[in-house]
Amino acid sequence: MIVYATRDDMVTRFGEREVIALTDRDYAGQINDTVLTEALVNATAEIDGYLGGRYPLPMATPPKILTGYACDIARYRMCGADAVETELIRDRYKDAIRFLELVAAGRVTLGGMPGGGPAPVDNTVQFTPGLRVFARDGGAF
Repeated sequence: MIVYATRDDMVTRFGEREVIALTDRDYAGQINDTVLTEALVNATAEIDGYLGGRYPLPMATPPKILTGYACDIARYRMCGADAVETELIRDRYKDAIRFLELVAAGRVTLGGMPGGGPAPVDNTVQFTPGLRVFARDGGAF
């Protein structure tokens, strides 16, 4: 499975001490790779929920911008219990979601699709407007 961020990305972005604080549920004093990997997989799934309608998934080469947003989402989702959620963590999460909503709406593109258009879909429905049969005054055309 492709994930948009790695353990190293999290440590680079937030520092080892914070990643330990977020993941060390057993108080071992080190990063719990199982907790961190689960958070990164879940962050990737959350991102894919926004991108799926516009881009084919999984992405062969995800854009680098998704790495930072995956880290912010994973960090936010790991808060709780002993890791205190701060306003900064919440704001970065909300910024990530706002960006993903803009991508989903087609107002921002990630590249990779011709013209930044929506991903091709196999099963589509097309509507064609027909001719009006009646006029407002009740008469026919």
